[in-house]
Amino acid sequence: MAKKTKSDGGKRVKITLVKSTIGFNKAQARVVEGIGLRRIGHSVELADTPATRGMIHKVRHLVVVAGEDE
Repeated sequence: MAKKTKSDGGKRVKITLVKSTIGFNKAQARVVEGIGLRRIGHSVELADTPATRGMIHKVRHLVVVAGEDE
C-alpha cells in the first residue's frame, strides 16, 4: 500500500478511483491497491514520480487524475 510521507514541496497528483476493478485483470486490482485506493470515489494524493506515473498508466481506464498541469 502507498506510504504516507511528509510533503516535500514537490509536485503531487490526486488520483480518484472511478470504476470497479471487478472484471479486470487481477494485476490491475493489485496496482489500484498499491496506489492506496480502496473503493469507488476514494482519492489519494501522491508525489508525481515516474513510478507513480507508471502505476497510473496501468489503470488509466479505472482512475481520474487531477493536478497534472498545476
